[in-house]
Amino acid sequence: MCGRLLYWLLWRRPFFETLKLVWQKDKFHPDVLGSLLIGIILALSTGLNLFEMVGLPIVNPYLGQIFTGILASRGANFVHDLVKIAQGMRIRVNSNHS
Repeated sequence: MCGRLLYWLLWRRPFFETLKLVWQKDKFHPDVLGSLLIGIILALSTGLNLFEMVGLPIVNPYLGQIFTGILASRGANFVHDLVKIAQGMRIRVNSNHS
């Protein structure tokens, strides 16, 4: 349970930060919205679920795919950094329970 809570604390901020990019400094950014929509559509159409891949399954797989699309809209470097952090946390949590 503690491990899942740590994962959610890690993943929560990138979602909000990404969504905030759509409206910044009292200005709408259609390019950011377009990137979000493309990421979500690609994740849904391919069934890509990053959360299952890092060992944090979400009960509703469509939500996992939507969240994956939101993260993917930020780009490969951003997602790579998050996955590395999640893997490191997973290793530490699993070693503490052994």
